[in-house]
Amino acid sequence: MKIAIVCYPTFGGSGVVATELGIALSKRGHEIHFVTYKQPVRLEYLSHQIKYHEVIVPEYPLFHYQPYELALSSKLVTVVKQHQIDLLHVHYAIPHAYAGFMAQQMLQDEGINLPMITTLHGTDITLVGSHSFYKPAVNFSINQSNLVTSVSQSLKENTLDIFDINKDINVIPNFIDFEKVKFDVGNCQRHLMANDDEKIITHVSNLRPVKRISDVIKVFAKIRQQLKAKLIIVGDGPERENASVLAHKLNVRQDIIFLGKSNEVEKILCFSDLFLLPSKKESFGLAALEAMAYSVPVISTNTGGIPEVNKHGVSGFLSDLGDVEDMAKNALHILSNEARLENFKVNAKKTALQFDVKAIVPKYEALYEEMIQ
Repeated sequence: MKIAIVCYPTFGGSGVVATELGIALSKRGHEIHFVTYKQPVRLEYLSHQIKYHEVIVPEYPLFHYQPYELALSSKLVTVVKQHQIDLLHVHYAIPHAYAGFMAQQMLQDEGINLPMITTLHGTDITLVGSHSFYKPAVNFSINQSNLVTSVSQSLKENTLDIFDINKDINVIPNFIDFEKVKFDVGNCQRHLMANDDEKIITHVSNLRPVKRISDVIKVFAKIRQQLKAKLIIVGDGPERENASVLAHKLNVRQDIIFLGKSNEVEKILCFSDLFLLPSKKESFGLAALEAMAYSVPVISTNTGGIPEVNKHGVSGFLSDLGDVEDMAKNALHILSNEARLENFKVNAKKTALQFDVKAIVPKYEALYEEMIQ
């Protein structure tokens, strides 16, 4: 099949998943065409099976905001006609599903029927899409898609609650390509971050308020009262300064390492003992899954799609939103006993293996074939 994929090309979860999906599909013999305004960050190579088409938005003083949707839909029409694309897979409802629908309409005028599948990832529904300004357009775009998928059952239910959807939503979870998971304890260079008698706890996010970084600091402070430990925070965002101030106040700032944005998350997870994810909302919990793939148990909230990934008492523990005491208690339960910690690490990876790309991608292929037929 020849498949055009539209996604955001940044580090965000939807862009990462879309890019990894395209790469995996290319390895299975499909021809993939990425259509976006910049080459996706996870797209490290191009080949005869993977092509990238840049959406260029000309600057016109007439427009206060340049019309990306218009440029994207026009580019899609060009790519479809030049490369005989079989179907379009758009990730994130705004503006991609809307632009995809417009491309479909333009192509129909030329006798070309292009089926479109829309994958919902989270904030396109629960945050942006639910805003009164955008809700009618999002509702329309989802209903006009030939097929719709969501990355979790929780997100599916949220979508059906927020919008007036007249078609079924297929749940296909996010995934991990375990061929890329390189785990060698001997080469982890753990000593660069902590002493041998210190546990390493990790948090990875964009440090927005929804991630509740203050809870990360509070949980760590309680752990630090009973165990020697270091906290590594990967990512940058508006809550970084507040987190640093709170860490000073709780007298743990000296044990926290803020790494900022990093392309070496895998190396950090390699030597981590525990992952903290106290988010207010997660449509899936891709950060938790990536940690589990590297045998890192997860302490998280039980919100959104996280319970579909992190299994309570198996790969880690779930707590109510804001229950710092319970999260700290569960963290200490895992970290305070080496045999127990090792068992949780083994179970974390076993759980993550259920989301291997080899198990998930065929589900998309089945939908693609259904659409084309």
